[in-house]
Amino acid sequence: MVSTSYPLDPHDWRGRFIADMAAALGRREDVALASWAPPGALPPGVADALPPGDGEWLANLSQRGGIACLLRQGAMRGGGAAFGLLRRLRRVYRESRADLVHANWLQNALPLWGLATPLVATVLGSDYGLLELPGMAFALRRMLAQRRALLAPNAEWMQPKLEALFGGVAQIRTIPFGIDASWFGAARRPVEAPRRWLVVARVTRAKIGPLFEWGADVFGSSQELHLFGPMQEPMTIPPWVHYHGPAHPAALRDTWFPQASGLVTLSRHDEGRPQVVLEAMAAGLPVIASSLPAHRGIVLDGKTGCFADSRDAFGAALEHLASRENNRLAGQAAREWARSRFGAWDDCAARYVAAYRDVLDSRA
Repeated sequence: MVSTSYPLDPHDWRGRFIADMAAALGRREDVALASWAPPGALPPGVADALPPGDGEWLANLSQRGGIACLLRQGAMRGGGAAFGLLRRLRRVYRESRADLVHANWLQNALPLWGLATPLVATVLGSDYGLLELPGMAFALRRMLAQRRALLAPNAEWMQPKLEALFGGVAQIRTIPFGIDASWFGAARRPVEAPRRWLVVARVTRAKIGPLFEWGADVFGSSQELHLFGPMQEPMTIPPWVHYHGPAHPAALRDTWFPQASGLVTLSRHDEGRPQVVLEAMAAGLPVIASSLPAHRGIVLDGKTGCFADSRDAFGAALEHLASRENNRLAGQAAREWARSRFGAWDDCAARYVAAYRDVLDSRA
């Protein structure tokens, strides 16, 4: 399994979902998993597949914000990193004796070109956006045609476009991520005054969306906005925003989610299925979200939260969920929906193993 994101230590927020995925697969007796990812503590049952030098290079890439962040900063910064990544993956793929490659982020499968190794590729929102780059879909299609392959978007809204682009050369199957069981055990104790609303996101213009404009007349002494996440673009954060920088999931789960009135995401970014939204719902938090396809697949408007695509709708959503009873019912519905629809990471691992078997059993 290859990934360009992984928590470097127990306090690192980056790539936490990759660590959870690897841990769940490592618990299975029918999978022998080796991981090529930034260095960090691997779960039991997962072997280290990093050649000498790759760990240091990947750690540096992670510290610089990751490949997607560098590509957004321009061809000079992103192009060199992308070339280095593809070169290292090419060597790993050529030397590996794996029965199957599980690539997280579709573009990480490109160096399989010319090889016949079967592939399962997790497709997320960021690499879905990279499909718009000139020649990217063509190169991926040519690579996929050389092997048995299954593309696994983590949200249903991505499936139609993937089928249109790659349906003739790969299976397409939505495989939703799981949620760590500890989130379902979070006990909510929302603060009544001032009410605290949380935003957990990388700080970029697309991820923040219109939040700072719409929130200027709403947040203050009676309602607080707390922002968690790394600054990945130069942005001026208004003084009424309580900015905390990056936060470890355990701090969110144990300290901030229990006292919050809800999670806010007005993102306009290419999202797959935002894991933090699933975790907030599992913890019993209602969600106020922009109506991106990624959000429409998980937020049930008026039941588990509210959509807000205008300043007035945002204010109305905050007012509706300020009611203690409305908030309690929405949070309860969010937790039940997350449990029944997505389950735990062991459920996700079972979905991936079924995909592995389908790909391997389909070999001629």
